[in-house]
Amino acid sequence: MRGSRKVSKESLTGSLLLAHPAMRDPNFRRSVVLMSMHNAEGAMGVVLNRPLGKRLGELSGEFALSRLAGVPLYKGGPVQTAQLVLAAWQTRSDGFRLHFGVEPDRALQLLEEEETHVRGFLGYSGWSAGQLENEMRHNTWIVADVPEDLLTHSQDESLWRTVLGREGAEWRLLAGEPEDPEVN
Repeated sequence: MRGSRKVSKESLTGSLLLAHPAMRDPNFRRSVVLMSMHNAEGAMGVVLNRPLGKRLGELSGEFALSRLAGVPLYKGGPVQTAQLVLAAWQTRSDGFRLHFGVEPDRALQLLEEEETHVRGFLGYSGWSAGQLENEMRHNTWIVADVPEDLLTHSQDESLWRTVLGREGAEWRLLAGEPEDPEVN
């Protein structure tokens, strides 16, 4: 199907990985993964559409009285699920910027700037050297560019449908299929 980039030696850093509609792994089923790193040693990213319904202030007392208390928390992936990863996005006139793995002090500084969104992720998604490339050869993922309006969409499973649907008519059809076809 059209719409997905072929993986060669180019880095997928800064791209989105969209789970193929046939993926059944519960860690990644209908997920949207923002890639923060991809090189010969491996890859890393966070799942954007697994909100935990909690805020950073509920996670730890050290954040309760901070401006970071209201930062939403997400399940970032199946690796080191107790580890907190802070990420900030900026939509600026010169493009989309990602600040990944920022320290709390830096997150506070970034919040002072316009068009900045901060999120907390418990855990992350990681691949060892060659693992992601192997998954790509088996059509496990669809690669997409980060849309400018990414943060304006609901950050749940509907984000996967929206972004995958933009990759072409065939993907839009597959993205619209019900979770359980027998309920259709």
